[in-house]
Amino acid sequence: MRLLSRYLLRQLAAPFLFALGALTSLMLLSQVAKKFGALVGKGLPWGVIAEVFALSVPFIVAMTLPMAVLLAVLYAFSHLAADNEITAMRASGISVYQILAPVLAWGVFMAAFNFVFVDQILPETNAQLRGLLIDIGRKKPTFELREQVINEVPPSQYFLRAGRIDAATGRLKDITIYDLGGESSRRIIYADSGLMAYAEGQTDLSLRLYDGAIHQYRPSDPTAFQLTYYKVDDIRVKNVFDELVRNSTETVRGDREMSTCEMLSVIHEADSDERQAAQERAELLRGDLRALLALPPLGPPPAAKAEEKLPGYCGWVNRLQEILTPRTAEAQTPAQRPAPPRLALPKAPGQVPARGAAERRIQLSNWSQVVTATDRAKDAQRQADRYWVEVHKKWAISMACISFVIIGIVMALRFPRGGIGLVIGGGLLVFSIHYVGLTAGESLADRGLVAPWAAMWSPNIVLTVIGLIGLVRVSRESGSTRGGDFQEIFDAVRHLFRRLLRLKAPGEAG
Repeated sequence: MRLLSRYLLRQLAAPFLFALGALTSLMLLSQVAKKFGALVGKGLPWGVIAEVFALSVPFIVAMTLPMAVLLAVLYAFSHLAADNEITAMRASGISVYQILAPVLAWGVFMAAFNFVFVDQILPETNAQLRGLLIDIGRKKPTFELREQVINEVPPSQYFLRAGRIDAATGRLKDITIYDLGGESSRRIIYADSGLMAYAEGQTDLSLRLYDGAIHQYRPSDPTAFQLTYYKVDDIRVKNVFDELVRNSTETVRGDREMSTCEMLSVIHEADSDERQAAQERAELLRGDLRALLALPPLGPPPAAKAEEKLPGYCGWVNRLQEILTPRTAEAQTPAQRPAPPRLALPKAPGQVPARGAAERRIQLSNWSQVVTATDRAKDAQRQADRYWVEVHKKWAISMACISFVIIGIVMALRFPRGGIGLVIGGGLLVFSIHYVGLTAGESLADRGLVAPWAAMWSPNIVLTVIGLIGLVRVSRESGSTRGGDFQEIFDAVRHLFRRLLRLKAPGEAG
């Protein structure tokens, strides 16, 4: 069995490397075709352009590695079955399950490798790529502005829409600018036309607008509205660099730029916020009921701090990072300590609270407080679900290697004469089912319609169950040399269709 295991693994090595290289190259060429023109048009150095595509490779490999596992299994075992080597092994007393064992162990190893890659390496490269693209977006924004589209002007909070843009002269027509930078006010600026150019120093963007109006309002005072008409208005957007300035360390990481442990920490915080919001709603309800029943108010219950419980994997990762990276300096003890809470003085004997009309008036909770607590709970739950989706997706994509090994062996042994058509067609079919299932499940889980674990693991479960059922059927067959081409699939579908028609005909007659 050791000799057989080494032989099977050698048969898988070449097609796996070829499939991984071919699929990664094809998807990378697709990325080059989409982004190359925009990057070259911004006058970037060739080293920066190469860095953008190099940082795109890890994301591509995360998707192509499980597919390469599937194609390698299909190719290797279809050739072994077509050359009667599987028949010879079974004639020697080796069962299908014994043949599956070393390949399944290889699939488990590839799943573990892919998970470590997706969980530790991919978030870092995604963060670097996102920061680099943000830095590139700050360079020559006239090349980034599109007509009839709301364009962000980083790093400001301006969002610009223009009916017509001349990138060569910087002339704009039919302009609308949304200014969301003010904390106490919001502005919408309209202009018939304008000019856009760089100010002195080539770091600030200057906008000169003609014949327009400014609509301004304050969220704190919804009844107030200010309208200003102008002939000429100048707007200056600072730090819009004409040169590429690398400042990617300041970007805030999203769920695609986080590891599993980091996302679990965010999930724990969201769960804590949800519990706190629910507790606030319960306190408001209890206070209203006691006020209606003329009972004295109760003090707030002590907030129970939930301990953050992360899996053991996170502990191993943290210990490994402490060994490989320098420790962070600990903060010193603050010089000023918070003052102790003041104690309420007891009332003097015989002191009776006033019972005037103002004291007898019942004060219930404000409706905005109840709505705010409810919205906080919903937002926290949505945030937790979104991060749970990404956590389960990392595991599901990695564990797909095991599902692909099982169903790949079954397809290769069931259709030994499928050839390259089986490798390409069967691999594309299985991976399409898995990818479409992940995409649809992610959309449903983000909207709260399906549990995150069910949405992400359903494709793996379906493919694994089909593979196990097929594995049992294939193991009961005496050989793998009969038939085995695509004509059997067409005959089986035709036979099933005829059976359904025969079963439906008596029902219609009755």
